[in-house]
Amino acid sequence: MNDDATTPRDPVLTVEREGALATLTLRRPEALNAFDTALQQQARDAVAALSADSRVRCIVITGAGRAFSSGADIALDELSPEHRLAPRTEEELRLRYNPLIDAVRTAPKPVVAAVNGAAVGVGCALALACDLVVAAENASFAVAFSKVGLTLDAGASLLLGARIGFGRATRMALLGDRIDAGTALDWGMIDAVVPADRLSAEAADLGRRLASGPTRAFAATKHSLNTALLDRLPAAFEAEVRGQTALVDSADFREGADAFAHRRSPGFTGH
Repeated sequence: MNDDATTPRDPVLTVEREGALATLTLRRPEALNAFDTALQQQARDAVAALSADSRVRCIVITGAGRAFSSGADIALDELSPEHRLAPRTEEELRLRYNPLIDAVRTAPKPVVAAVNGAAVGVGCALALACDLVVAAENASFAVAFSKVGLTLDAGASLLLGARIGFGRATRMALLGDRIDAGTALDWGMIDAVVPADRLSAEAADLGRRLASGPTRAFAATKHSLNTALLDRLPAAFEAEVRGQTALVDSADFREGADAFAHRRSPGFTGH
């Protein structure tokens, strides 16, 4: 008997509803909720569906297990010369990652991130795209693309600076260092830090408060803020796609990805 054919796979994403509040949970805990193709597609589609559902008036996004999301799922076998990485990366950014971030920003209702652990790369961008961010005390944030020879993507080049300013965004982007929850709060990256065992309850309380608010006014407010402060997001998406597409063919990316996979320090050459 083929167990794979008879045993259903665990879902990579779930949506739970409580009245007008919907909680979307990323569920690849064994991979620290890294985004593979299935999670990319399902997260994009789920946010779009909840945004269009008039019964839902607030969305909470969180992660299962020890992380919010560790970013993109980079497998070592994807780095072999016979794989054409650039076209696929461009497709992922244009069709899945960027639409996910855009769906969060343009949702006509508040979206809350409940960050339960590490939020790295696209995971960090997803948290920053949310309207409010509540983090557990053990949460951390990083845009560590430079450590594998890549540049920012999924809108992080704009969202990060919009929250913490040009200087701090540049520091995080170039050095790739992790920022703990306390520092993130001090910098204005997030809105609240709570004990880990209170995160779900605090995020739900905030979500219920927003769900009981003036939804149409919230939608208009989000639209105004997007227009005033994030109107360059499409241009940022495009610049990131061009940069990332070029860099995945670089020697530094292959060295960085191999070093990451083998848990060693990379030896970048600038090529």
